[in-house]
Amino acid sequence: MEEYAEMFGDINLTIGMLSKEDNISKEDIYSHLASFIQNTDILDDAIVQKLIYYTSKDMRDEEIPREIRMLAGEVLVSLAAHDFNSVMYEVQSNFRILELPNEFVVLALAELATSYVSQSIPFMMMTLLTMQTMLRLVEDESMRQTFCIALEKFSKAIYKYVNHWKDFPYPKLDAHRLSDKIFMLFRYIMEKWAPQASSMNILTIVKVHGPTVSLLLHREDFREYALSQVPWLLIQYQDKESDFYITQSLKQILTAAVLYDIALPKNLRRSILTNMLHQICRVPEPPIKENKIEASSCFLILAHANPADLLEFWDEQIRSNNEAVRTGILTLLRSTINVEEPKFRNHTTSIEKIVKVVTSDLNVKVRKSTLLLIQTMCEKGYIEAREGWPLIEYIFSQFAMSSRNLENPMKSNSQDEEREEKSVQETSLEVLRSLDPLVIGMPQVLWPRILTFVVPEEYTGTLGYLFNIIRILIMAEEKKKRDVQESTALVISTGAVKLPSPQQLLARLLVIAMLASLGKLCGASAIGLLKIVPEIIHPKLVDLWKTLLPELLKPLEGNKSSIVLWETMLLQLLKESLWKISDEAWTSQLSRDFSQQMDSYSNSSMEKKFLWKALGTTLASCQDTDFVSSQIREFLVSPSQLGDQRQGTTSILGYCSENHLDIVLKVLKTFQDKEKFFINRFKGIFSGKKSLTKTDLILIYGAVALHAPKQQLLARLDQDIMAQILLLYSQCSQVLGVSVINKDMDLQMSFTRSITEVSIAIQDAEDYKFQFTYKEMLIGFMLDLIKEEPLNSLASPVRWKALIAIRYLSKLKPQLSLNDHLNILEENIRRLLPLPPLEKLKSEGETDKDKERIDFLYERSMDALAKLLRSMIWDDTDAQNCEEMFNLLRMWLVSQKEWERERAFQIISKILTNDIEAPQNFRIGSLLGLLAPHSCDTLPTIRQAATSSTIGLFCAKGICLEVDRLQSLQEGLESNDEQVHIKISSKIAKIVCRFIPNEEIQAFLEETLDGLETLNPMCTKACGIWMIAALKEHGAGLEDQLLEILSTAYHHMPVLRQKEESFQFMLEAISQIASFHMDAVVVNLLQKPLPYDRDTKTLWKALAENPASSGKLMRSLIRKLEARLEDDMAGIDAVSVACAMYEVILTGTHVTHLYPELFTLLLKLVSCSLGQKMPTSTLSQRRRVMQLGERQQTPDPCRLSTATLKCLQAQAMKEGLAKESDEGDNLWNLLSNPDTHHIGVCALARSMAVWQHGVILDIMEHLLLSLTSSSENYRITGTAFFSELMKEPILWKHGNLRDVLVFMDQSAWDSNAILRQMAIRGLGNTACGAPHKVKKHKQIILESIIRGLYHLARTEVVCESLKALKKILELLTERDISFYFKEIVLQTRTFFEDEQDDVRLTAIFLFEDLASLTGRRWKLFFAEEVKKSMTSFLLHLWDPNPKIGAACRDVLIICIPFLGLQELYGLLDHLLEQDLPRARDFYRQFCMKLAKKNQEILWILHTHSFTFFSSSWEMIRSAAVKLTDAIILHLTSQYVELLDREQLTMRLQALRQDPCISVQRAAETALQTLLRRCKETSIPL
Repeated sequence: MEEYAEMFGDINLTIGMLSKEDNISKEDIYSHLASFIQNTDILDDAIVQKLIYYTSKDMRDEEIPREIRMLAGEVLVSLAAHDFNSVMYEVQSNFRILELPNEFVVLALAELATSYVSQSIPFMMMTLLTMQTMLRLVEDESMRQTFCIALEKFSKAIYKYVNHWKDFPYPKLDAHRLSDKIFMLFRYIMEKWAPQASSMNILTIVKVHGPTVSLLLHREDFREYALSQVPWLLIQYQDKESDFYITQSLKQILTAAVLYDIALPKNLRRSILTNMLHQICRVPEPPIKENKIEASSCFLILAHANPADLLEFWDEQIRSNNEAVRTGILTLLRSTINVEEPKFRNHTTSIEKIVKVVTSDLNVKVRKSTLLLIQTMCEKGYIEAREGWPLIEYIFSQFAMSSRNLENPMKSNSQDEEREEKSVQETSLEVLRSLDPLVIGMPQVLWPRILTFVVPEEYTGTLGYLFNIIRILIMAEEKKKRDVQESTALVISTGAVKLPSPQQLLARLLVIAMLASLGKLCGASAIGLLKIVPEIIHPKLVDLWKTLLPELLKPLEGNKSSIVLWETMLLQLLKESLWKISDEAWTSQLSRDFSQQMDSYSNSSMEKKFLWKALGTTLASCQDTDFVSSQIREFLVSPSQLGDQRQGTTSILGYCSENHLDIVLKVLKTFQDKEKFFINRFKGIFSGKKSLTKTDLILIYGAVALHAPKQQLLARLDQDIMAQILLLYSQCSQVLGVSVINKDMDLQMSFTRSITEVSIAIQDAEDYKFQFTYKEMLIGFMLDLIKEEPLNSLASPVRWKALIAIRYLSKLKPQLSLNDHLNILEENIRRLLPLPPLEKLKSEGETDKDKERIDFLYERSMDALAKLLRSMIWDDTDAQNCEEMFNLLRMWLVSQKEWERERAFQIISKILTNDIEAPQNFRIGSLLGLLAPHSCDTLPTIRQAATSSTIGLFCAKGICLEVDRLQSLQEGLESNDEQVHIKISSKIAKIVCRFIPNEEIQAFLEETLDGLETLNPMCTKACGIWMIAALKEHGAGLEDQLLEILSTAYHHMPVLRQKEESFQFMLEAISQIASFHMDAVVVNLLQKPLPYDRDTKTLWKALAENPASSGKLMRSLIRKLEARLEDDMAGIDAVSVACAMYEVILTGTHVTHLYPELFTLLLKLVSCSLGQKMPTSTLSQRRRVMQLGERQQTPDPCRLSTATLKCLQAQAMKEGLAKESDEGDNLWNLLSNPDTHHIGVCALARSMAVWQHGVILDIMEHLLLSLTSSSENYRITGTAFFSELMKEPILWKHGNLRDVLVFMDQSAWDSNAILRQMAIRGLGNTACGAPHKVKKHKQIILESIIRGLYHLARTEVVCESLKALKKILELLTERDISFYFKEIVLQTRTFFEDEQDDVRLTAIFLFEDLASLTGRRWKLFFAEEVKKSMTSFLLHLWDPNPKIGAACRDVLIICIPFLGLQELYGLLDHLLEQDLPRARDFYRQFCMKLAKKNQEILWILHTHSFTFFSSSWEMIRSAAVKLTDAIILHLTSQYVELLDREQLTMRLQALRQDPCISVQRAAETALQTLLRRCKETSIPL
């Protein structure tokens, strides 16, 4: 309810604002109201009525801006949701017959009819009648638009009622009456307004047409008229902006015609179709998107009404060669089919007929539209078995045509045309992708004719989808066979179509299946198709493939399979399939079909390379040796038929030798003897030759050796293969019979490849007894080739291939020695690593292709060197030999040249891979320290390689790391952000350092320390990170090596100090060591001389800032300080600890838990070191440059200790353990000065945060021993500290202050004045902290305090006693102090004139308190004391200290009742005023009143005033003279006679010479007064 009241309170306030004339605010108000009303379910009736009134008024007000009137109208209409009748009444009251209404009234009626159809219909007749009387009065264009808008919305509302009257909540009304009125209004508008309407009015009339004509069509008597208006509507198609509304109206009319089953006249229908088609197929100015959508909707309505007529129209129009018309009709056909109009399916033949008209059209857009239409037809089953095949064929033909046009573009083709051709190609593929071959009728259309597209090369791009279609068809047929005994779904005559043979299918599918290794769809689809077509290929393959193909598919389950593995598996499938078939004729035909498909693929393609191998495999499986021999001979004689003659013949003969080694070698030897190679050395001069060369034969021999059966190879290797290779090579290396190094790169490459393949073949033979006699000779050949390569370029792959050959040769027997290995490795390293940077090497390339080739050669060469090193290192089982070979890379790993460093790391990362196993005693510590920091090197390649090497190093030792996690971290090193590198390296270090063997930590640390000195900044940082990580993991176990490690660290400090970041890591390392061995490190550092030098301070700071050691550090220092202060004496060793603590606390170390102990120890040290001097032997002898004006200072132990305590307090304040001292920074000067130390301690105590009572209680517990310490200074310190704490009630409640009270009482009698003063202060403060204790022990406490009043030698003790008494007396009664009252009063009066302001003030305050404690027994005594003291009180009203003056005023007010002088209160009240009265005037008034009351007291004042003439304060002397003047003036004659006039005159005469002018003048005035009074009384002076 409260929310409801608040809501309507706000709305009432808003309504009230509507009565104002501020139009600017009204716009915001109405916007707010519109939102409010729409979101509110309940509105009070009174509020609704008010809103109706204001909105109606503002809506009709012509002076208000149009925007506000419109908003008012919207609010008015929205109010109808709460009270429709009231709103309708208000609007109708302003809509009168024969009166032209306000336009917004008409619009409001129209909006009501739209938003509230049900409620508005009963009022509609009245509204239309009234509106009919107004049309003739309308002349204004704007008003005519308004009436048209209203008629449009009225028609829509009535149309809704006519068609849905049963849904309305009242009895059926006579709709004919309403339509009659609509008819008359519409006819008037069309006859009177339309002919002369402006363009804007034409648009509103167009909008009226749709709803109005639709309404009139339900009346048979109005239909003819209604349809006669449609041509007028069609004529208005002129303006693109209005076309949409024309089409929209036509759509409404056509919808109504279908609803009422009205057949449109043929001419009208044709006119509509023509206009609609024009709207869609505009060429100069494309139609607006919305208009095009509406026009398409019109066609859908017409398709529903009369599909045959529509298709006839489209057939007629599409035969024109107009591109726009054809694409438009095809698009409309597609849309119509998509909506699945039932009547349309009966006209499938007509649709196919229309499509076939455009299949010969070469226009790209028409072709694309045709393809999309065919796609839709296939999806929706609009393809017939008899006529559908040409449409399917069209899809493939368009793909082939686009591919040809893109491969062989016309010179005149623009980029747009090329883009369009690509679009057609993509559309063809998309149609095939989405084609569902199982849609009704499609299997009969497709099978088996779809197979004709498998083999031809021009359809290669469609194979992925084509295979999928075939697979679906066959699998569907297989399913039907399982479900039904017989199936004829795929049995159909192929007609003139020529299907491919089984061998052609197998050859094609196997070659395409090779692409599956690249993740291509067509490759996977080919495999899938092979799985289900074994019967088509050969019946014997069914069972075999059922077993083999699932295994074949397993490598494809990953993201990407190995190409070599996949190729091997496919070839194996081919072998086993041919063996299973065992049909020489079938196999021979397959080889021919393989040969026939050679031209279908490019020489560099994967398919072509596989095709050669498949052909060789097929020949190897063929048992017809004559056929095999003839084929091999044909390929040797005419190699050009294979495309690339070298690769083709090498692959075919190599794979063929697997089963026919003898035949291959025989044919080769025959060919070699028969052919003449007299010009081979100059083959590069000729181009386009068709025969093989000696170089080609060298390669063929290598391939034959590689593929030959291993049991046959070794027996024929030397004589039939190696001898022929060397013979051919030597023949190519002779000039005029002299052997030279042939610079022919092709020959060198072929020779190295052949030697490599022979070495691999020998290794694969696994005959451990076989000794390869050519090994050393061939390694020599390879090294010679490498040495001949230039050191400043990398244009040749010879180096790369020779390294590979050496690697394989090195594995063969006989075994090489260590020196041979080192020489081979060193020679190869020196030939590769010093090469110029890769970018410089690439700059030698003239073209981009050259640069890519150089980049390729660089990568392969480095990889080959790495594999050679890896092979030679890990093949050796001696750990020392391995380390020696690793040392060959050390100088390159730390090279200053970035590119050399990069190469070395890339190589070592390939040596240290995860799958190797190092010899048993292989040491990794030093190598790890060398490699790991480079995880933050400048190049990402170095970072990656260093990390990989680090991981591999541990794997080589058999240490299990979190490899997956490390590798995921390693990926982040690709980032260019140096901070990211550091973070990742740190994470890796944390994981890895756990596994470093303990015995190798020392070597690791030495290597990282060297790195801190010599490496680049980022690697230096990484060195530090790894060093710290290792210390964290192994620090606890370094106890035996601790001194050596610290010594090593200190040894590096002079150099590292020059590198700030490295120095910081050194500090952190020491901190880390300290976290495990804190006491040892602390003892070492405390031996440094005082004051600490910069390096020592830095070390302390580093220890403190290390989270792992800071807590231990402070506890260690506390223990050492406790030990060195155990006898309450402070030596220089204790000060050293304090200085260390200062450096630690200064870093911001949290002290919360250690604060009580720290505080008390440091306070004790300050106390015990008061007044000490620093021994000369402990001073630092380090020389320091003095600044100008700076004096050499000897360190003060107490000040050093105080500085630490100050630092501690500053940190405590930050942590909320203490507060700012009331003495500020002066506190520390007070504390370190022996004379003011106790004052400083008190101020320090006051700065303690008593709310932290737990902390304070701990401090109190530690300090309690100070009260009984043998050190007098420490006793003073403790007593002073506790004296301030005694006033805290919370400490009395929780703490053991009762014992402290006893010590305070004892110390109050001590001979040491300071100790006594502090004890008395503590006793006095007990009154604040524990009043009950004071009352309980009042006698003891009073005696101790009163005793202090007699310590006249030290006013501090007296003042403290007075203050304490004042506090104590406030708690006691007159009975409690009766015994001591007189003594206290007498002693208090003695201090009224004390030179110390504090003493005087405290004494006056105490006297005032004593007045309130005066009992009957002591009343007369106290009155007498008041009389004696009144002179002091009166004079000190003008004391130099204003506080004393105020105190005197207060004490006078308290004490005058004892003298019966209450009449003086009024006079004393003047002293409360802001401006004090003049002393002379006050004294005269005071004495005048006093004289009238008591002359005796006035005389007593006179007798006591003489003593103040000699006061040290000028103001008191002046006041005393002025008081004397006032007394003399008001003494009676009797007392005047008693005056010692001679003495008084002499004293006043003396005061006339006073240095103070005020005193002089007062004395002069007093003398005159005395003279006058004497004359008055006739007394001679």
